[in-house]
Amino acid sequence: MRDVALAAAVSPQTVSRVANGGESVTPSTRRRVEAAMRKLGYRPNYAARALKHGRFRNIGVALFDMTKFGNARILGGITRTAAERGYAVTLHIIGDDAPHTLRAVVDRMKRLPVDGVIVIMEQRLGDLDTFVPTTNLPVVLVGDGRADQCPTIDADQYGCSTAIVDYLMARGHATVHHIAGPSSSLAAQRREQGWRDALSRHGAGAPPVHAGDWGADSGYTAGIALAGDTRCTAIYAANDQMAYGAIAGLRDAGRSVPDDVSVVGVDDTLPGVVPGLELTTMRIRFEDIGAGAFVMLQRQCEGSQTLRDARTVVPSELIERGSVGAVTAH
Repeated sequence: MRDVALAAAVSPQTVSRVANGGESVTPSTRRRVEAAMRKLGYRPNYAARALKHGRFRNIGVALFDMTKFGNARILGGITRTAAERGYAVTLHIIGDDAPHTLRAVVDRMKRLPVDGVIVIMEQRLGDLDTFVPTTNLPVVLVGDGRADQCPTIDADQYGCSTAIVDYLMARGHATVHHIAGPSSSLAAQRREQGWRDALSRHGAGAPPVHAGDWGADSGYTAGIALAGDTRCTAIYAANDQMAYGAIAGLRDAGRSVPDDVSVVGVDDTLPGVVPGLELTTMRIRFEDIGAGAFVMLQRQCEGSQTLRDARTVVPSELIERGSVGAVTAH
């Protein structure tokens, strides 16, 4: 730092301000210091910075599977916002052979140079109701519902289902069939419960659930099966890939979408992937969830007080395309 200060004809304190993104430096001085940094190969020592300031400007993210579309989009929102604010991100994959508890996840993160932890809760962790984070390592959970001791953020997984059922029932359908996600998924559980409760509120019976695995092939299998049920006029699939698979299965079995059967998905993951996309869906704002989770954690890392049981719900949006029709007679 002294070498850079000498080369740029400034004080070491000015070099420190430039290295740390401080704003009280004139543009011309900043350019001169940055040029000296490049010429001398200077880069900040983050370990020394952490010793001085007590923070690493690095957060940990724990999740079960980073290849799932929703998780990848949430992670994208976290990493983009972290980079914009001068933070790095350390990833931890929760393996099948590791204890599925928040305590185990956070204990693993404590061994790493992180200021706080975001846990993307695709699956329920066993000690969710009893876990209490330590004061020096804040934790934010990405998951539907409220936790007593940790702030949470997510889409309204339950509410998106009730809105879809209401939307289909308003178009004259007697009931709505459901293709569910895997039973281990918290989002799939909440979406199925919302579907059941909405049908009950409408006085409609819930047909047998078709179990899927988030993949298009499982949706195709369900679509083939439901094509044989002439009473089936509406299908709600718990994600877009299964919904698109169901449309293919229905059409291969001779049923028309939307003339014979209406289909709605969740996520809005297929634009740019499927040409001429016709699928009506509930758009989940994954990137906004990730960005919001990072901001919540950053505030705690930097000393702001946050209610431990605070819950943030990121609104979803119904995107109408061409896969839903009205029923005039049953």
